[in-house]
Order: sequence, then structure tokens, then C-alpha cells
Amino acid sequence: MSRAYFDHNATTPPDPMVIEAMARALKEDFGNPSSVHHFGQRAKAVLDEARSAVAELVGGEPAEVVFTSGGTESDNMALRGAAEALESAAAATPRRHVITSSIEHEAVLNTVKALTRRGWTSTLLPVDASGIVSPGSLASAITRETGIVSVMHANNEIGTVQPLADLAAIAHEHGAIFHTDAVQSVAKIPVDVRALGVDLLTLSAHKFNGPKGVGVLWIRRGTRLVSTMTGGKHERNRRGGTENVPGIAGLGVAARLARKKLDGEAQRIAALRDRLEHGILSTVGGTAVNGAPSPRVPNTTNISFDGVEAESLLIALDLEGFAVSTGSACSSGTLEPSHVLRAMGLPSHRTQNSIRFSLGAGNTEAEVDALVTKLPGVVAKLRSLVRR
Repeated sequence: MSRAYFDHNATTPPDPMVIEAMARALKEDFGNPSSVHHFGQRAKAVLDEARSAVAELVGGEPAEVVFTSGGTESDNMALRGAAEALESAAAATPRRHVITSSIEHEAVLNTVKALTRRGWTSTLLPVDASGIVSPGSLASAITRETGIVSVMHANNEIGTVQPLADLAAIAHEHGAIFHTDAVQSVAKIPVDVRALGVDLLTLSAHKFNGPKGVGVLWIRRGTRLVSTMTGGKHERNRRGGTENVPGIAGLGVAARLARKKLDGEAQRIAALRDRLEHGILSTVGGTAVNGAPSPRVPNTTNISFDGVEAESLLIALDLEGFAVSTGSACSSGTLEPSHVLRAMGLPSHRTQNSIRFSLGAGNTEAEVDALVTKLPGVVAKLRSLVRR
């Protein structure tokens, strides 16, 4: 059976050039990058090259790039590190209030909960039915005590893109640090940290054809952050521990490839996404797209199927050779409805009958057409079972 992969927001297959770079690093650049001898400096050169590649991808400086183990660690480092820096600052008005959105990834939501257990207060910004955070809601929620604002760039379930520049400007007007989880936007749409006005930005290599287990926290020069990974003086004292040289080598190649093909690939994948979306809506009754059609990352559509349980549809499609998702891979296995769709105010049945289709480099028109052809029969069969 041929199989087609429509779950690129969960992870992406590593590019062959990424695999080659990682294998070369394992074999030839095995030195510790903190060592001063030849082997160590070869490994350090790998880090320097990757640091420059990531900086170019997001419009920052190499010195602002800190390598981590992935998106979750970067989110933790941003929020916990900024919180500790604020806690240690002597100020007439202590800043112990954090604001985030109700549709964030659990890496942010659970870290905010952890901050509240140590004395911080928190506010979850609402979203409307389109999945967009209104700048007005932030302006109403922010206070003199707000120290951190964290709003994701693109949502992992519905793909909507937030007005970060406006949100960051409001945060800065009130003296707060602004962080964004850009795991689902980097390499899919242009991301320029200067234009967005953010202070901290999270990205993860395996979301754009790099390896798992490596990510980045971009830290704007001058932003105060306390290291949450204590140890040696690695990463300019910002993250202790010997760097993952092979993983970082793969990240660097993935970043350069993404920057090179960003515009053309985004247009191609957007056309495939629209073809898939139109095909499903026109051939399967009782379907609707969740979230705003624009602005949205080009690879993602989230569609509800009336009268069908999402998990049943996911399994049925997998048996037919199509990999899709019900939402965040980090929340798979739970029977809870999507917190993102709930926050958008969708009816309860739509929070439990929606499927995310996320496309990537390997997808073709033939795969999209095959999925569109197969779906009506699969859905009809599942609906007939429910009616019995």
C-alpha cells in the first residue's frame, strides 16, 4: 500500500542533505566545541555556520541565537528565564504578571501554570471564532505589573497567524517582554524578528525538515534572561551543556534550504492546501473549515466533519494509507476536545470531529487527489455506523 503523509505540523521528514550533514558531523566533527584543539574547533565551526544560517532565516544576529533541545525547552527557557530575571530585579512595582493566549501550545500554557504556582498571576487572552488574538484584548489586559507577554505566531492546529507586531508594540509600551512561539511559522512564511518587534522567539528544527531534538531560542540583544539550564559556560553562559553538534549541523542545513526555497515552496504548498480544502468541502457534505482562511500559514487546514468522531476518521484514513491528525501531536492519546477549537467558541461537536491536514515538501497533486477521492466513502461509512 502506498502511503501519503499529511501531518507535517507534527513533524517533517529530514531532508537528504540534512541527513548527510548530520552523518558527516558524527563521523568527522565529533570534537567537543568547547575544546581548543583542532577537533574541538572543527565542531565549533559547525555551530558557527548553523548559528549564522538560523540568524539569516529569522533576520537576527548569530550572537542572538541559542541552541536548545527543541521548541518545548525554548519556550520554557524564554518564560522561566525572563521570569527569574524580573524576580531578581529591584523595582518599585514588581512585575509578576504574565499574559498569553488561550490557544497556545501546551509548552507555553503549562509553563505559565508553573509560574503561577510560584506566585505569578496570569491572564489568558481570548480569541474570536477566527482564532485571532485581538490587540484590543491585550491592551485591556495589560497592567503595570505585567512582565511577560507570550503569543504564538502561527497556531499549530488551525494555522492562523497572529498580528505580532501590533501585540509586541503594546507589550513594549507597558515595559513588558514579548515572546513568541514561532515553531509553526518559521520556514513556512517570512519571519523577521526585527519587523515583528519580538524580544524572544522559539523555533524547532524538525518542523522544517531538520532533525528532532534540536531547536533555538532567539534572544534579542539586551534582553535580560536567567539561564534555566545551569552548568558550564556554553552558549555564552545562556544554556549549560555540551551542544548537540550533529543535530545543530542538521538544523543549519535545514535553515539554509528553507530560506532558499521559502517563496516558491510556500506558493506550491498553498495551492495544494487549497486544492485539498476545496475538494473536501465540495465532495463531503457537513464539512466546514475551522479558523480564518487568512492570514494563515500556507500548509494547514483544519476541517470538521459532522456526524463523525475525529479519532475514528483518523484511524480509518490511516488504514487507507493517509496520515492526518486531530491536532497537536503532544496531546495525542487524550480524549479531551481541542482546547484551541473550544477557545474559538465552536460547538462542542465540532471540537471533537475536526481533522488537521498539514502539508509539506513531499506532497503532490496526485496524493491530494487520492485523499479527496477516498474521503467521501470513508466518511459515509463512519456516519452509517453512527446511525445504527
